[in-house]
Amino acid sequence: MPKTSVSSLLTWLDQSPTPFHVVLTAATSLDSAGFTRVTELGNELPNLGYLAHDGCIIAWRLGSAKGSLRIIGAHTDSPNLRVLPQPDIHQLGWSQLAIEIYGGVLLNSWLDRDLGIAGRVVDSSGVSHLYSAPQALARVPQLAIHLDREIGDKGLHLDRHQHMTPVWGSTKQSFSQWIRKVTEVADVAAFDAHLFDITPATLLGVDNSLLASGRLDNQASCWSAIEALRIASDSDHTAILVLNDHEEVGSNSATGAAGPMLSSVVSRVSMQHGLHEGQQFDRLATSWCLSADNAHAIHPNYPERHEPRHAPLINEGPAVKVNGNQRYATSARGLAHIRSIAESNDIPLQTFASRNNVPCGSTIGPITATQLGIEAIDIGMPQLSMHSAREMCGAHDPLHLVSLMGAFLQR
Repeated sequence: MPKTSVSSLLTWLDQSPTPFHVVLTAATSLDSAGFTRVTELGNELPNLGYLAHDGCIIAWRLGSAKGSLRIIGAHTDSPNLRVLPQPDIHQLGWSQLAIEIYGGVLLNSWLDRDLGIAGRVVDSSGVSHLYSAPQALARVPQLAIHLDREIGDKGLHLDRHQHMTPVWGSTKQSFSQWIRKVTEVADVAAFDAHLFDITPATLLGVDNSLLASGRLDNQASCWSAIEALRIASDSDHTAILVLNDHEEVGSNSATGAAGPMLSSVVSRVSMQHGLHEGQQFDRLATSWCLSADNAHAIHPNYPERHEPRHAPLINEGPAVKVNGNQRYATSARGLAHIRSIAESNDIPLQTFASRNNVPCGSTIGPITATQLGIEAIDIGMPQLSMHSAREMCGAHDPLHLVSLMGAFLQR
């Protein structure tokens, strides 16, 4: 096991309610390990460095010109409820917030939870200021069973627009006034405001073998990747870590996996190593990318939803994800490569594949492979309640993931 503790992950999760905070938390961790932040790629890159922009951060540990690349990718965003630019609603004695649903939210999981608000404001000079208010500020109240007698037979049916509007007061409240007060920024020109469950991350179970928190998908992978890069040793290979934003909505943004940030850093590293164009292509052909995004653990109440020979178990290690339709990027060659790494380092590894009648989602793996022309392997830590406001995984699996990522960087 790596020299790290799952308690560090709990702290990370509590400090990171938005992608902007994930980047700040990651940058702080890298700073403490001797990495240097750069704001532009025109100057010589430090051997240990990182570049951060909005909800995306890229870090590297430079190797030699003869080495190839070892890239680990994950994403900083999670499905949630986000406050609209003109949010104030006053009706029937309630103050409510107009919200937009971001990503594939498991809607019912957001009902009757105490919600805080976090994000950033941009002032009139264009400067961003992060804020987090982890108090019980808002709540999406469910309709009482007495007013919905058929819910037990027909199930819960939620209108995404009408029924997900949170309340945050019984008197008229102004969101613009509140955000100026909480951020202490007088000239707020625009804001990002994300609702989040304020319940702290915690170990769960009579044996503390489980972990419950919001945003495990995919901050557990982000934390594991940062830990692996921090404790990695120098080698001929150049280790690169990319944590992209907007994966949950397709990755098509300047800070998403379909954007230019990773390819720009890869090109800059090749320039610094003095590689001409043909040598750059050769390097990419011998490089690997490990795309880390959580996997679906088999559910004890719904075992029929899994392909029985490819159903990951909690606390039995990460799962390599395969899909012939290229929803995951893992090829037979990639599967053999990651299995070899796991076996030679005594790291448990499982395999996940979806049922033909339960199609899987996708990850940044196929996007990165397409953008760079590099072989990608999709892996994920098994979890339950994916896209819920509060998710669950095994307490041992994050450390298994750190071990696998560290071994991948050193291979």
